[in-house]
Amino acid sequence: MFDHFRSRPRRSAATAPTTAIPVSELSIYDPIHFGVDENGVRVEVTLAGRNLLPGGEPGSGKSSLVNTIVAHASLSADCRLWLFDGKLVELDQWRAVADVFVGNDMDLAIATARELQHEMDIRYAMLRQVGRRKIVRDDGLDAILFVLDEFALYTATYGSKEQRDEFVRIFRDIVARGRAAGIITVAAIQRPSADIIPTSLRDLFSYRVAFRCTTDSSSDIILTQGWAKEGYSARTITPEQLGVGWLLAEGGIPRRIKAAYLSDDDIRAVVAVARHLRGHRAA
Repeated sequence: MFDHFRSRPRRSAATAPTTAIPVSELSIYDPIHFGVDENGVRVEVTLAGRNLLPGGEPGSGKSSLVNTIVAHASLSADCRLWLFDGKLVELDQWRAVADVFVGNDMDLAIATARELQHEMDIRYAMLRQVGRRKIVRDDGLDAILFVLDEFALYTATYGSKEQRDEFVRIFRDIVARGRAAGIITVAAIQRPSADIIPTSLRDLFSYRVAFRCTTDSSSDIILTQGWAKEGYSARTITPEQLGVGWLLAEGGIPRRIKAAYLSDDDIRAVVAVARHLRGHRAA
């Protein structure tokens, strides 16, 4: 339906270069490997049509999960990458295959968020023209993975209060309306508190992952209020249990998982393949 709006032609796995890592072309609509559960069973989550809120204290495993998600998206020919990395270190290795990359510049962050908001409005206009409510896999229009790491830097740290308020206003609109327009938002936080991410915004994230937190209330801020009393608290995860967290996704009950991990060498290898699949020139 939307073939003439595509930003790039799809490529087949046959175009991939010879590599030591077996790879086949993925789709962002495919389930994404998140890690394993307590029984060693592979955990896969479909993020298309969803938003994800991973949170926890620094070093708890958020970045491992985010990198795994970005890796899958980078190897998906039907997905564009819009990456916001306020610390300039967590997502920088993916810059070569990102369609958009924003660092700690608040003016650029706001301008780029507005561009994404405009793209979302265009997509809704396209849907209205054909009497549809959402974009689906067979439409031929690239999905967009919109990743923020770390969310609080853009909403509570960088720039002026006016800039932060403006960014939050645009961000809230993207999270609220983006799913039907093919925009998947992943916003990682390391200071889970009500002033950083208010309830009204948190409620727009249907999927969450709570990595180690220092209090039950911080865990509940990520998972939603009340799960700690039911025995699902990230406070019980020890500092040594890196990458362990409670996943709230399909099924509606938190599930304890160990997030998959990509080393820097792994990421470089994935980027090398993704550059070829996406047609990016070497830097």
